[in-house]
Amino acid sequence: MSRQAGRGTESKKMYWYLPFISPSASMHLMNSELFTLTYGALVTQLCKDYENDEDVNKQLDKMGYNIGVRLIEDFLARSNVGRCHDFRETADVIAKIAFKMYLGITPSITNWSPGGDEFSLILENNPLVDFVELPDNHSSLIYSNLLCGVLRGALEMVQMAVDVKFVQDTLKGDSVTEIRMKFIRRIEDNLPAGEE
Repeated sequence: MSRQAGRGTESKKMYWYLPFISPSASMHLMNSELFTLTYGALVTQLCKDYENDEDVNKQLDKMGYNIGVRLIEDFLARSNVGRCHDFRETADVIAKIAFKMYLGITPSITNWSPGGDEFSLILENNPLVDFVELPDNHSSLIYSNLLCGVLRGALEMVQMAVDVKFVQDTLKGDSVTEIRMKFIRRIEDNLPAGEE
């Protein structure tokens, strides 16, 4: 069976948003390879600007957090998702809607803790690491750490404090990329005195 000419060469597209830069919060369509290469250039520059991988990891997390804080508004507006009633429902929304909407992938949810407060997102294909090989002198770099910050920042805006970290990474020889998420506590709104 032969393939029609040009059919297999179509480039995957992904949507991305700049609500914190663009006053109109307009939607942009970007080729996934361009997105991956742009992210790679960002990480490369951070590696040049900071002396060790731990500082780069912190910067990626911080940048991701700031993106997540802003991205949650766009996500809630576009997805029409209501309030999640438990952490399992939150996990489903993250994996099946958010990752699909912004990265074009659907990670699987596994390894739930007995208490239901911790789970893993398994990314069979992490679009951020296409065309990437970690140099030996950057063995402790968590290349996609921006994703952890995005998740932490977005969930904080909906009153959920979470711990998010990479426990497996295909760039470090693992068969899959695994992001571990742990629910810490619900954040209570502190209203000023006299307001209800």
